[in-house]
Amino acid sequence: MALPAPVYDLVLLLDPRAEDAQREKVADDAARIIGDGGTIVENQAWGKRAMAYEVDHQKEAEYHLIQFEAPRETIESLDRALHIADGVVRYRIIKLPLDAPAPTPLGAAVPEPAPAERSDRSERSER
Repeated sequence: MALPAPVYDLVLLLDPRAEDAQREKVADDAARIIGDGGTIVENQAWGKRAMAYEVDHQKEAEYHLIQFEAPRETIESLDRALHIADGVVRYRIIKLPLDAPAPTPLGAAVPEPAPAERSDRSERSER
């Protein structure tokens, strides 16, 4: 039995100081490269957000998330294109585990995790 095709996440951080046309071109080129050799599962533009730490004296970036299925050659081509593209602050391509949930649409309520069951150890420590 063949395993299902792996799903990848591309998290793309674009320079908000770059022109709108340049940022749009980079995101469209990434989607085109993926579409040429693979399949886009989800494409979300998260907009401008604060970064966890400064990169080249920048505190914000325009975030994009693209989930896709693609062969190794497509991922290598995407990596090469993003590495030399102007306006890219950072990017990361991550292979997701087979049981990974789909991304939550922007603005949707995130479900609360189920409460953890208490073990006997925690009950004894409370007495």
